[in-house]
Amino acid sequence: MDYQVLLYYKYIPVANPEDLRISQRFLCESLQLTGRIIVATEGINGTIGGTIESTEKYIENMRSDPRFADVHFKKSKGISDTFPRLSIKVRSEIVSTHITSVVLDPHTATARHLAPEMLNTWYREGKKFKVIDMRNTYELEVGKFKNSLDPETTNFRDLPQSLQKLKVYKDETIVAVCTGGVRCEKASQYLKTQGFKDVYQLDGGIVTYMEKYPGQDFEGTLYTFDKRKTLDFCAPGQKKVIGKCLHCEVSTETIVDCADDMCHSQITCCENCVNKYEGIVYCKKCNNANGVPLPEGRYMTRIIL
Repeated sequence: MDYQVLLYYKYIPVANPEDLRISQRFLCESLQLTGRIIVATEGINGTIGGTIESTEKYIENMRSDPRFADVHFKKSKGISDTFPRLSIKVRSEIVSTHITSVVLDPHTATARHLAPEMLNTWYREGKKFKVIDMRNTYELEVGKFKNSLDPETTNFRDLPQSLQKLKVYKDETIVAVCTGGVRCEKASQYLKTQGFKDVYQLDGGIVTYMEKYPGQDFEGTLYTFDKRKTLDFCAPGQKKVIGKCLHCEVSTETIVDCADDMCHSQITCCENCVNKYEGIVYCKKCNNANGVPLPEGRYMTRIIL
């Protein structure tokens, strides 16, 4: 069978998230879908997979609800076990910011949505703007827009700590980007509350841009939070690998978990080094005196003796 993954969200007030959770569980189980869905008073955020027939039926059902009739479903090729199980939970936010200093919700004006076509035009015309990538640093290591800014976060909720680095761009045109768009809804709102004057968010996220303009402006592959690890929209033979192995610095897009049981952060490491160290590779934070410093202060690996 052919499998498909749906990435979507809707930033909208939801009166009773628990009711929505129950109905989503019934719908997904009836269609044998797996993946992750978060519901909150501020909307829904989902990444689910199944057969093409089942995922299309899911879309049809969702669009029968007036609240979600205009949801933009991003589609990509999946595998039978893209997600190990189905998880549907009620949370306080559909993407965690833990920001309490300002109000971020669907009732607050969000940044203007910039269509992928317009961003492409801006690139072609040489318009002056800054792309701020709201994803985590390890996601940028395997793929990013050319000359994009990295807030250097390991978790989306670290954004307030990155403000000091970003505030020098307050008076410039800013385009916030992320995988599917949901992180940018709140990140761009936050930047506006912090005095950024001209803020946009890429409509549909990086996925939508890559679908329309594969191989243009975005270098490398797109990180995914599932078994596929990365997505490539380029024609065969045209992909550019920008990731570097944390140990030997060879080009790679292989991503593995830090071996520390209390960490499991994502690190870029080629298959040769993974095999060489029998899968025991650590991020910079978790490394200890058993490691050997790598060139230019890059990450380190070690063997447990």
